[in-house]
Amino acid sequence: MKLAQILVVINIAIPSLANAQSEPAKPKYFNQNVADSNPLRTEQARELDEYIQTIAADRSRFHQLFQPDYSTTQAFEKSAAPLRSAFCESIGYPPPGKRPTKAATFQQIGEDSIGTYYRAMFPILPGVHSEGIYIVPKSAKGKTPLIISMHGGGGSPEVALFNGGANYNDMVRGAVKHGYLVYAPQHLFRADGYPKEIRRQIDDRMRLVGTSITAVEIAKITYALDELIQRPEVDSNRIGMVGLSYGGYYAQVTPAIDTRIKVSVSSCYFGVQEGRYVQNELSVPTDFRFMNRMTLFNDADLVALICPRAHQIQAGSKDKASHREMGKSIEPRSAAYYKKLKLQDRFEHVVFDGGHEFDDRSAWAFVKKHL
Repeated sequence: MKLAQILVVINIAIPSLANAQSEPAKPKYFNQNVADSNPLRTEQARELDEYIQTIAADRSRFHQLFQPDYSTTQAFEKSAAPLRSAFCESIGYPPPGKRPTKAATFQQIGEDSIGTYYRAMFPILPGVHSEGIYIVPKSAKGKTPLIISMHGGGGSPEVALFNGGANYNDMVRGAVKHGYLVYAPQHLFRADGYPKEIRRQIDDRMRLVGTSITAVEIAKITYALDELIQRPEVDSNRIGMVGLSYGGYYAQVTPAIDTRIKVSVSSCYFGVQEGRYVQNELSVPTDFRFMNRMTLFNDADLVALICPRAHQIQAGSKDKASHREMGKSIEPRSAAYYKKLKLQDRFEHVVFDGGHEFDDRSAWAFVKKHL
């Protein structure tokens, strides 16, 4: 090769070699600073937060599920069936498990001038009883109306009945004094030898097997009713229910499911969870956090499952505002169901002069009127 040709080759090769040496080597894998994508995660959180708020404010699902027919009371009840079915599904009612065939037992535990007292036990689920106090008034003659009297959180039938009844006043004995049979069931709030959080723990575990403490405790009432209405002294067509605080919750959700309950009084409960939800969604206790609790099954609309049967809501003027004010604001939605059926007298929202307690005067007047 001539010298000139060699020089040309060298001149071409040297720049190519220089360029090759100046370019960085390509990495084996693509990488990026992880923090660069943090805004995407922040946006995801913002989107989901706004989505929850949008769904919570959207009433269209409720109106699609429940299309009330006000032409007659029978038509209204039929139109409420899809909402009742959805509510039962939401809480896991009826609870799974074969119902026992063992008979209920009634053991006399006492007697006084107004009635005879029994410890009643009703097998309702595998290994599970509904247990409470059953009272037959001395004044009972023939078929007699029955009142379910439901204690509140941390309470018991004994607390509501004995030694003056505490803030329950005459919620149990008052029924007996008015000539009603009474079943006062026990629900789970505390138990010797178990953790303080036993109620929450049991509820959490129940949800993992397809039910909830709300469903089981409703069953402790409704399944006991199945047995009680077979007793010769019970008038199966005249059943009422009263309850204070947590018992007020059950005096709303139980008649929402069991239409045999013809009149109910929910004291010092209505609207409490709705108020908590507005302040802080997660301040709502876990046993009230069943599916769609605040979209399809809020307190005001659950009353649609009680209507056209009689229902009274009580709130104390001296109770905490959280147990009264939200209830006052949502009460018109409940009242509207009765008003459109021209049955206004079957619904009452009473703010009485008192605290977190059962108002005997208004309750028993309402029960007497409608039972």
